[in-house]
Amino acid sequence: MPEFQDRYDAGAQLAARLAPRWAGHADVVVLGLPRGGVPVAEVVARELRAPLDVIMVRKLGVPSYPELAMGAIGEQGVRLQDEGTIRHFGVTQEQVALVERREQQTLDRRARLFRAGREPLDLTGKTAMIVDDGIATGSTARVACRVARALGAARVVLAVPVASRTTVDSMLMSREADEIEVLATPRGFRAVGAHYRDFAAVDDETVAAILSRGS
Repeated sequence: MPEFQDRYDAGAQLAARLAPRWAGHADVVVLGLPRGGVPVAEVVARELRAPLDVIMVRKLGVPSYPELAMGAIGEQGVRLQDEGTIRHFGVTQEQVALVERREQQTLDRRARLFRAGREPLDLTGKTAMIVDDGIATGSTARVACRVARALGAARVVLAVPVASRTTVDSMLMSREADEIEVLATPRGFRAVGAHYRDFAAVDDETVAAILSRGS
């Protein structure tokens, strides 16, 4: 049975876990990972009484299997390649570069749309709380953590409703985040969406509207 009704329910449950420690802390900035992480982040930011922004990251999909990540890119020129996946699928560096250029264009376009002329929130010396609707391979989350540090965050907390236990352990060992808060790490984890009753796609307009409400 799914753990969460939808992303807003997941956000409420995650906020309940986070609030005793983080509610009202002036140095916390909540950063949703577009697009699915933003509705979750909206609830978390409201309950923690913290400002809300997005952290812009794009997955680099294997050309023959676009849903499978071979890396990710983020703002400030941060990039991550999964060399094992690239070798396994025989992806050339020319193909990687082509995918990266395409995703960079999408990242830039969505950043303009989502923020609608607003400047990104200043993370200098802040606790960046990165929120997504779940973590599978962790490629996007890893780059998001690196982007937050590149933007000056003093501390990075990754908060998600559900995640692969293997990925969480790997990220803790590599210190990608200072802390990881996760509600569920199910055995036999396969996909984030399997743990939601309603996992409908979140469109660009919804993300822009959420950020407009939070500005």
